Amino acid sequence: MTNDLKELIASRNWSEVKARVEGWPPAELAEALAETSGPVRILLFRALPKALAADVFAHLEGEARDSLLGDFTDEETRTVLAELDPDDRTQLFTELPGPMVQRLLNFLPPEELSEARMLLGYPEESVGRLMTPDYVMVRTDWTVDRALAHIRKRGAEFETVSVVYMVAADGKLVDAIGLRRLVMADPETRIETLVRGPVISLRATDDREEAVRVMARYDLPVLPVVDSAGVLLGIVTSDDVLDVAEAEATEDFHRMAPIGLMKTSLREAGVAVLWRARVGWLLVLVFMNIFSGAGIEFFEDTLAATISLAFFLPLLIDSGGNAGSQAATLMVRALATGEVKMRDWVKLLGKEVFVAILLGLTMALGVALIASFRAPEVMVVVALTMTCVVLVGSLIGTALPFLLTRFGFDPATASAPLITSLADIAGVLIYFSIATWYLGL
Repeated sequence: MTNDLKELIASRNWSEVKARVEGWPPAELAEALAETSGPVRILLFRALPKALAADVFAHLEGEARDSLLGDFTDEETRTVLAELDPDDRTQLFTELPGPMVQRLLNFLPPEELSEARMLLGYPEESVGRLMTPDYVMVRTDWTVDRALAHIRKRGAEFETVSVVYMVAADGKLVDAIGLRRLVMADPETRIETLVRGPVISLRATDDREEAVRVMARYDLPVLPVVDSAGVLLGIVTSDDVLDVAEAEATEDFHRMAPIGLMKTSLREAGVAVLWRARVGWLLVLVFMNIFSGAGIEFFEDTLAATISLAFFLPLLIDSGGNAGSQAATLMVRALATGEVKMRDWVKLLGKEVFVAILLGLTMALGVALIASFRAPEVMVVVALTMTCVVLVGSLIGTALPFLLTRFGFDPATASAPLITSLADIAGVLIYFSIATWYLGL
């Protein structure tokens, strides 16, 4: 928010505020609203032009959005909900508590209420929750002239007119055509003669991540959504898909940390929310690390006989965990983007064996060089251990995402701390087993 706008708000000069913000992007106005609080926030929102207010509200989230909803009059609530695009309205309802959603639904007129309930009826995180039923549709038995007249008459109702969808008499999607191509066609030409097909589409029940993958793969600004019979239900636009991509990336980052799912931003999250999001996995990892301690205790005699082994223990254990985290990060990303499939696991695991051996041998030379000065008597032990722990850690990091995917879990759950803990346990056992065998203890 600029200083002059802050001064206008502080002086309650709402007419000047209205004139000043009229050309601002909705996202920037939403940020300005989020920076205010209390009565000033609702007064600033009321100063916005009506045509802009709904777009600004759609960009709000968390406390700022909920605060405004609580301060709205019934008429303001009705106006904002009516002006929101159907997909933005569905997103709002998804994030609000059930009783509040039920209250807001009562403000919608019958047609939009039916539409909202239809969209909310699709599974969470499905394409159906993302789509909007405001799209340009023409019949294949129409002429180009009739289609253009239809678009001119109702174009203001649609979220986008850049792509026109051709449907058969039974509503099934036939093809999509760019508005430019339609405008350039002979007015007397029938729409069916312009069909090229096949058209890329999504099912309403598909996971929303599929919309991200398809849109990125085919470089499309908008995607049609159909039911199981191929009947056109709505469209998904690039702005919604970008929001999904950001949300999914955030979710994956949290799981890689690992952190529990957070439904609010870090800035607005309270201490209790942050504590609950992080404490669960940390406690799990504490109990997992007990096994590392048990392994060291089991080989207590080996460690006591050759105390120089303790010097290399953190270095070797961390190397295995780091190698595993690298492998897991590459694999989770490749699975998330569709770059690799479940059927590729044998090929990738075989490739990782050769890569890990090369990495292990390279790192073994480094640690052997250090040991030659620090503790020559364990030089061979640490070199062998380094090769083995890097190999084992890498294989854990590669295999775990595939295993989790196979059993229906998110591969991002193969987080760095989890893999590090597993590699630590394996590393301790490998290190002291090799030491006991090589040193004859």
